[in-house]
Amino acid sequence: MLIHTVFDLLAWTAAGALGWWIARRGWLAGYSARPRLKDDPTYFLALALGAIAGAVLFGSFNMGLAGLWTLGHSIAGAIAGGAAAVELYKWLRGIRGSTGLPFVGPLALGIAVGRLGCFFAGLPDYTYGTPTHLPWGVDFGDGILRHPIQLYESAAMLAFLAFWLRALRARNAAIIGNGFYLFVAWYAVQRFAWEFLKPYPAVIGPFNLFHLICIGLFAYSLFMMRRSYELRAAV
Repeated sequence: MLIHTVFDLLAWTAAGALGWWIARRGWLAGYSARPRLKDDPTYFLALALGAIAGAVLFGSFNMGLAGLWTLGHSIAGAIAGGAAAVELYKWLRGIRGSTGLPFVGPLALGIAVGRLGCFFAGLPDYTYGTPTHLPWGVDFGDGILRHPIQLYESAAMLAFLAFWLRALRARNAAIIGNGFYLFVAWYAVQRFAWEFLKPYPAVIGPFNLFHLICIGLFAYSLFMMRRSYELRAAV
């Protein structure tokens, strides 16, 4: 899985570079309580622990449902776990408003790059799609043409990144202010769609574990956007 590790490192590097570039341009100034490690290390500790726990818990559980009893990890699980941990932390500290805006661009780019690693890792990564007769089907080594789901998701996240950068350049306050929640909503919608093209076992009706996580993430994003609107209206 060396190639996956290489792309994971590239994803982290690209995400960090983009975050630094956006910060240098000052595009997020005035839109959020910008978390900084030196100011509040416990915020980042909560974020990291929540993301790691969610990634491993849901990723491993999904592998177990498929009869593959091994340690796994999941981007959807990491987003869900990280968001839950940060919202709990904010509630305990009395913090209001979004603190996730600095992570929107880096997350979108990081996922796009990371999914390329999933694609090149092939069958062992267990992120491939179901069989297809479409001309762009990919043989990952077992002689079966499959949906390149990893590329679908990478393209979807690059599309969101383009939308996000355009909004930042235009100083679109409505989009920027809800940026993290819009990111979560878009991630949930596109991931929900791709899950129908994966061989993961269903847990409720036609829905697999990640379908349910995506429903939860989408509901969370709508709730938080509504709450943000009410907070702004009350000022």
